[in-house]
Amino acid sequence: MTTASAGPSARSATPVLDATAGVADSVRREMERTFRRSVKGLEYIATGDPGVGLTPKDTVHSRGTLRLYHYRARVDEVYRTPILLVMSLISKPYILDLAPGHSLIEFLLDRGFDVYMIDWGTPRPEDSRLRLEDYVLDFIPECVEIVHERSGEPDVSVVGYCMGGLLAALYAALHPDVSSGGRLRNLACFTTPVNYDGMGLFRTWTDPAHFDVDRIVDRLGNVPPQMLYASFNALRPASQVAGRVRLWDNMWNDEFVTSYRRLQRWAADQIPFPGECFRQTTKELQQQNLLMKGEFRLGGRLVDLSNIRVPFIHVVAEHDHIVPYEAARDLVGMVGSEDRQELVLKGGHVSLVAGANAVRRLWPRLEEWLAERSV
Repeated sequence: MTTASAGPSARSATPVLDATAGVADSVRREMERTFRRSVKGLEYIATGDPGVGLTPKDTVHSRGTLRLYHYRARVDEVYRTPILLVMSLISKPYILDLAPGHSLIEFLLDRGFDVYMIDWGTPRPEDSRLRLEDYVLDFIPECVEIVHERSGEPDVSVVGYCMGGLLAALYAALHPDVSSGGRLRNLACFTTPVNYDGMGLFRTWTDPAHFDVDRIVDRLGNVPPQMLYASFNALRPASQVAGRVRLWDNMWNDEFVTSYRRLQRWAADQIPFPGECFRQTTKELQQQNLLMKGEFRLGGRLVDLSNIRVPFIHVVAEHDHIVPYEAARDLVGMVGSEDRQELVLKGGHVSLVAGANAVRRLWPRLEEWLAERSV
């Protein structure tokens, strides 16, 4: 009896079966991957927001909604010159203290700095009357004096982020005795606008031809945070979608997810803009660009940034869509300090100060700059 040998059709069936099995394995792996990702997604929805602003601190002064915090030292050797952090009026300050290991404040404390911060709080209806004069000529000077009294040191380094940088620069310019060595030792600003012609879409949106700021403030008082949040999102309408895609792709990366949640929480956690301050900022800075023209006045006094004589640094983000470089680049040339510099770093408006990139880029450079000028 003879045995039939396998013909060509039998031999060719083996690769086909192997290929089919390979496809089936790929489909199975992808289904398992999608299932695990979906489970993680459900965990993401079900779990609460991660804690923020956890670095131990004491409230050393309060006035209305304002709180002045003093962060507890983490090392024995501390630089003599304390640091006062000044935040924007419309953002929660915990962006500078997101979480252990992801906190600029914690980083500065570990490097031996004595750190204070102004938290403006959430404005109440009666705070709609507040103007830039209240912050620049009253609140900040008062906090600087309290830091001076508590620390026992004659000078303070002021660090301002975004609009907080603008407030700090206006304060220094209108207190020339301070900015030439009376209380202010150093001034550092991050992503601070001075030329509002460079504000891109913000400039277009607030054109007086179609933006009635008086009607908004007169009817609403404080400007709702939803209006501000929507305007920021409209600057980059695809960024939220792209962010969610990155989140989905990294759903099983717990560190990525936690960091994403913290940053998203802060981005959505905006606060109202005091009405009269919004009216003043929109008309005199955004629409008329008076600061850049050298015609801006606060409390009847002309603001001259060349009065700033202390060591000065302005750090800007290369890909900042909220305060574009065109709006920020003139600041260094306007101050009168001999020791002045501009530092352009990769990143965006938020990633400049918070997140993994900030840890490697901004934080060490700020430490180095302050350390040389805080002895």
